[in-house]
Amino acid sequence: MHRKLAFACIALAAVIAVLGPSASARERARAADPGVTPTQILLGGTAPFTGTTSGDAAVARGADAYFRFVNARGGVHGRRIVYRSVDDAANPAETALATRRLVEQDRVFAIVNPLGTEQSLAVRDYLNQQRVPQLFVASGATTWGRDRARYPWTIGYQPSYEAEGRIYGTYLARTRPGARVAVLVENDDLGKDLLAGLKRSVSGSAARIVATQTYDVSALDVQAQVARLRSSGADVLALFASPQFAVHAYVAANRLGWRPLVITSSASSASTVMALASEGGRNRTITGSISATFVKDPTDPRWVKDPAMAQYRSIMARYAQGANVKDVRHVYGMAVAYTTVEVLKAAGSTPTRAGVMAKARSLTSASNPFLLPGIRVETGEGDGFPVEQAALQRWSKGSWKSFGGLWGSRG
Repeated sequence: MHRKLAFACIALAAVIAVLGPSASARERARAADPGVTPTQILLGGTAPFTGTTSGDAAVARGADAYFRFVNARGGVHGRRIVYRSVDDAANPAETALATRRLVEQDRVFAIVNPLGTEQSLAVRDYLNQQRVPQLFVASGATTWGRDRARYPWTIGYQPSYEAEGRIYGTYLARTRPGARVAVLVENDDLGKDLLAGLKRSVSGSAARIVATQTYDVSALDVQAQVARLRSSGADVLALFASPQFAVHAYVAANRLGWRPLVITSSASSASTVMALASEGGRNRTITGSISATFVKDPTDPRWVKDPAMAQYRSIMARYAQGANVKDVRHVYGMAVAYTTVEVLKAAGSTPTRAGVMAKARSLTSASNPFLLPGIRVETGEGDGFPVEQAALQRWSKGSWKSFGGLWGSRG
């Protein structure tokens, strides 16, 4: 009996060897890209969890919290999302090392929500050569959408800095036609793109740029630049600066007794950044500042009873305990994670890198609960900018209050 059973097993093995695995098994083997198993999808990312810009890591924490929330409800097509965001201390060299480890050692399916312009530029060539999706870069550099043909595996998320600059310029041209504008410009894509958009939209109007001052990110402060901008006689100050330098500029302007209308870029508008700039309520220059937003700010009274923001607070309380729920950067991270989940679902039960990238390039969604009402997430032929609308907001009594309708501008 045992001998017959042994012969039967040998015969069955021979049949399998000839016919090969079942059709479903062959399909799973053929479709399985790195990072995808029957039970999980492994995503990677980089963010500055340490260093002077560590506050920006809230973008990664918000995304991770939302992915955990989705996992608790069954994940995506039965798979858990594992989001491995690695500290790069905002150093492009560290970003390059960390990204290579994620791709070559951890074998992630995609890089999602990586933070920073210079950091993401440092790995764009590599990821495109490896055909690894670089999804929804957390930066408004115009290159993410403009250069889509050259870098098909890379896509941004938020409105481009150039589009944001045009919104500010159009607002000034319409509401302050005689505005004399002074601009503090960070010497990188953030500052340059914002300035280009501002110049383009005030051209031909009565509002004009009367002075610009540039600084490098290695600078210790911007006091001298702010003093020179004040001497121009400008009544509007545009801070096209990253958070720490925006804070320095607010403090410097206040100590000079300068009270212009301040426009601060969305990159530096988090309520936690504004709280630092307010110097405990002593800084009068900050009052009435204008910025742009496309996500719901948790400090805006308009959203106190909003169901999506109630869900946001609940997700943060459970999956990001101890984090500051007033920090809008967490909301941004959740918005990106929501769209990522939409893309993964659309890619089907056997997702591939190419399939996910194709879905990211053909988005049509108006359902993201963390974005302002009316904002759609759309891409398509010739359109590499997922979010192209924003609203203006004004800083008053310790929080942002949005006003007016949506402004649309393709980057």
